[in-house]
Amino acid sequence: MNLLVTGAFPLTDERRRVLEEDGFTVFYQQDEREKTVDPRRFEAVICNGLFLYQDWRDFTNLKMVQLTSAGLDRIAADDMRQSGIRIFNASGVYSVPMAEWAVGGILALYRGEPFFWKNQQRRQWEKNRSLREVYGKQALICGCGSVGAAIANRLMAFGCRVQGIDRSPEKSLPFAVFPVEKTEELLPQADLVVLSLPLTEETVHFLDRRRLSQMKRDAVLVNCARGALVDEKALIDTLRQGRLFGCVLDVFAEEPLAQDSPLWTFDRVLISPHNSFVGEGNGQRLFDLIRKNLSAREKTV
Repeated sequence: MNLLVTGAFPLTDERRRVLEEDGFTVFYQQDEREKTVDPRRFEAVICNGLFLYQDWRDFTNLKMVQLTSAGLDRIAADDMRQSGIRIFNASGVYSVPMAEWAVGGILALYRGEPFFWKNQQRRQWEKNRSLREVYGKQALICGCGSVGAAIANRLMAFGCRVQGIDRSPEKSLPFAVFPVEKTEELLPQADLVVLSLPLTEETVHFLDRRRLSQMKRDAVLVNCARGALVDEKALIDTLRQGRLFGCVLDVFAEEPLAQDSPLWTFDRVLISPHNSFVGEGNGQRLFDLIRKNLSAREKTV
């Protein structure tokens, strides 16, 4: 089987050797934006945004696609499946670093790290008597896939009470999971609201102006999924009104976040540049998953 690997996956000499021993003829394309030479020869592709830049229908012999991302919003997944192409995502690969990022951000806000960091730069010794505890807080996990579940597990270890909403509420998890239709019932109860939903037509602006107004005035919003899940203008207005204790944001409607965005200016908004997924264990987890999926010739997603 001819396998195209793009620069989205760190293909070391050792990993190439292992894939070749598994029976694949490996071709490498560093830049996904470049035109793929003779796409008809490839039966399998490992990529991220390759099909944003060229038509998947040009890959006439394609049998499977392994994405290096957890989301499916960068490919025409339904059309490809209808054509018999098997699609695999990177579910579970990035759960560890993303969960650590989410909990770290919440702790940073609750324990006053922005306040102390500013004072450190000024060499100013000043106590803060308004610090909060994660213990006993109510968390709502919006999207209970591998990332949402990993965040929930860590929050529960801190003594949080956790509830979830998901399109598949029958999932077996160590906390109660409700259908998405329960969002507006559960949202006003939550001290911590975590967005880990996939981006679909139904979830664009999942947190719109109305739902933002239903959140507790001192709630913390965490978004490590997709920026378009939140109505960004409404969020900025909400923050300007002094609602919400703070936000931990890794993703935005347009990236990179514009330098003139008001989101940069709020004291209790922590911003990272779509970086929450980074961790030193990702490469091995992804490679293990890729080998498993490449060998599952009859498996479908």
